[in-house]
Amino acid sequence: MPLDPCSPEAFQETVMTWWKDHARELPWRRDTTPYHVLVSEVMLQQTQVSRVVPKYLEFLSEFPTIDALAEADTQRLLRVWSGLGYNRRALWLREAAQQIVERGSFPDDIDELRALKGIGPYTSRSILIFAFNRDLACVDTNIRRILIAEGFATECMSDRELQEMADELLLRGRSRDWHNALMDYGSTVLTSASTGISPRSQQGCFAGSTRELRGAILREMMESGPMSADELRSRIEMTQSQQECFDAVLKGLVRDRFLESTHEGVYRIPD
Repeated sequence: MPLDPCSPEAFQETVMTWWKDHARELPWRRDTTPYHVLVSEVMLQQTQVSRVVPKYLEFLSEFPTIDALAEADTQRLLRVWSGLGYNRRALWLREAAQQIVERGSFPDDIDELRALKGIGPYTSRSILIFAFNRDLACVDTNIRRILIAEGFATECMSDRELQEMADELLLRGRSRDWHNALMDYGSTVLTSASTGISPRSQQGCFAGSTRELRGAILREMMESGPMSADELRSRIEMTQSQQECFDAVLKGLVRDRFLESTHEGVYRIPD
């Protein structure tokens, strides 16, 4: 039974009372220093929590400080990132770290955070919430579903309308706890299966996609070292459509600076 949408206090009490006994133990909640929050938030973009946990711990073991990440070479960075997908996030995260090191301090303002590579409206807000406990609200897929299921929003509401409602419902002074509680509540209680509410957008199929092919090329390069396009093509199992777009994918990896090519036509991962 949805709560009365005119009773935000009752909604807050219900969520926080439930969370007191059901909070998830996640490593990025134990240490909310800005660098750790930055790493976790970028990793959590389009990736399930269960896959992020071990990679987050491995990543911080390999790059324990923002300076270490800023100085990381590409092959080492991609090897640690492997398994998370969307590899350009790793390069953008390193570039953001370089920007922060260059400025001499971690940004604590939305506009300053959005100036960092790969940091958009949602991630900038989430960093301020989880690292600084700032009185801001953000809306991810889980939170949108909760707002709809509890009668505070409808499925046709715009992002702006959802943001305004989230702002009204914010538990001020406890923004970090509030958002952790909402995310746990949405992933455990008000799930897509239990509510019948679908995400606004669905990710495309991974198997057979160009994204899968990009990952396969990078893995082969990390394992085998520099090689020609023909050698790469012979080593990777591809679908017909992947074979047809192989050259374009390879050029895209060079354009995105995951690979570089020599005059002899040999491809390698840059330093």
